[in-house]
Parts: sequence; structure tokens; C-alpha cells
Amino acid sequence: MQLANKKALAAKVLKVGKYRIIFMEESLNEIKEAITRQDISDLYKSGAIKIREIRGRRKAVKRKHRRGVGKVKKKVKNSKQEYVKLTRKLRTYAKFLVKTKKINPEKYRKIRKMIKAKRFKSKRHLNEGLGEIQ
Repeated sequence: MQLANKKALAAKVLKVGKYRIIFMEESLNEIKEAITRQDISDLYKSGAIKIREIRGRRKAVKRKHRRGVGKVKKKVKNSKQEYVKLTRKLRTYAKFLVKTKKINPEKYRKIRKMIKAKRFKSKRHLNEGLGEIQ
């Protein structure tokens, strides 16, 4: 006995999925004769058609947020911090020397490149090296 069309109609009328519709064995003849939507809803009210409970998931599992590559915060290495401090100190000193006309702009450019290349260990070392730079 094929009742697939009746099941589809019942699913539409009761606004549930086809697989949740259950027909009671005792009232299959009545279900067979049901044609209209009103017939289906009456059968549901009388108990000839039942709706299966939603099975669903037992527990909603929250997705954990993964840390992407862009969110990794590494500690700045000590050597880099020392380099930054020294470089800033030497560059400001070199600017001061240009302002006070102790060195010319061409010499300043050379000094900047040397500072970037870590040629000088300190401000004193820079002062000592000024005589050698031409």
C-alpha cells in the first residue's frame, strides 16, 4: 500500500518534514480516503496521524576559534630592541652634526648608511670614526 503522496500532503499541511509523519496502522483506510488538506488536519486532530519528535544533536558543540597566522604576537627580541635604541641615538646625533655644520650633507648620507650597516657600536665610536670618513 503506497501512501507516499499522502505523507507528502500531510507534511505540507502540518509544516514538518516527510520523515517525521507517522500513520497509525488502525486508521490506514481513513488516511487512504483523505484527499483534501482539511481531511489531513482532521486526521491529525483525531490521532490517526502523528508527528515524530525531532532527534537533532544531543549537545550544541561550540566551534573553537583558531588563532590565525595574523594573530600570532611574538616577543620582540632583545637584540632588535638594542639595535633600534642605538640606531635612533646615532641618527639624531648625525642630524645634530649636520645642523651645527660639523659635517656636510654628503658625509651625513654616508654616516646614515654606516649606521644602518651596524658599523658603529656607540656615539663615541661614531665620533672617532668621523675623521676616517671622507
